[in-house]
Amino acid sequence: MYHILKGVGGIEVDFKSYHDWQDKLIFLDKGQYIKFQSENFEVRKIEFEDEDFYRNKDIRVLFKHLVSLGYINFSECENCRKYLNYSVFSNQASDIIDVSSKQWYWQNPFHANHNEYHIIFDIKDIIDEQYKNQLTNDKLSKIIGVQGYEAQALFKSKIGLSVKKLIGQKRFLESKKDIAFGDKSIKEIAYEYGFKDPAYFNRVFSKSAGMSPNKFRKTIDFEGRDTFLPELYQLLDAHHKDQRSVDFYANKMNLSIKTLSKKVKDKLNISLGQLIRKELINTAKILLQTDIPIKEIAFELGFEEPNHFSSFFIHHTNISPSAYRLKLSSK
Repeated sequence: MYHILKGVGGIEVDFKSYHDWQDKLIFLDKGQYIKFQSENFEVRKIEFEDEDFYRNKDIRVLFKHLVSLGYINFSECENCRKYLNYSVFSNQASDIIDVSSKQWYWQNPFHANHNEYHIIFDIKDIIDEQYKNQLTNDKLSKIIGVQGYEAQALFKSKIGLSVKKLIGQKRFLESKKDIAFGDKSIKEIAYEYGFKDPAYFNRVFSKSAGMSPNKFRKTIDFEGRDTFLPELYQLLDAHHKDQRSVDFYANKMNLSIKTLSKKVKDKLNISLGQLIRKELINTAKILLQTDIPIKEIAFELGFEEPNHFSSFFIHHTNISPSAYRLKLSSK
């Protein structure tokens, strides 16, 4: 479990970048990785070594999630805040697990009842066991067991993806990890994932990743030797309040606008404009937790009029600055 106290920029979990990590407790399953995309993060970390955590059906929702990043909203969990404020170094790690799992069910991200959640995560267990196999719908239904087709329909209605689609996503993710962090040949990896023709695996991988497996292996930078993102985040931290022009950041980094835009898109899968706006929203949320008047916050963030700031904040968060502040004060 990671509790990020502060930081500048994004984090990467399983090749996906996130910039909305504020006020979240992040839970990672075995085999997942997390990478902080700048050096300015302050993090609390708790490791859970007890295997019973992973076998408990009510707790597995924290670790065996259906997206790359499993989290709960820290700001909405009073018991979580109490635990981490007073006992972050406690050996009773089960306490935060119990509190967090209850909070996760309370948040109810899939709008399902308790029994439906068990069906969903029973299927997720099967996905984690079977993702390397090429399964037909009939074989999949037999593995799922009683009411296999009905369970798949429930899964799709709640998750928004079919079981086969999620198996494909899991297979692609794990193959990326094997390519990036292992030393097996691409041909060996293709055979391991049930592809009889390595050339076909290359085509499937290239279509999803936008590059060949070999190029992906060469370009991955898990150890952070490439300084591009840390330098960009340092510039954003210093200037996002008053500089929103892509041209400004391109000049600072001695790159053309086209090159900078492409590098940001390739590495973060968002545009530089989106990244600047996310930094503004994150800073606004931090300032709204203080007693600074909203009018002053608007000017500090470079808005000429307070109503321009309010419109901007509502557009990106679906809540007004004053309502957001009121929501925080009521917790």
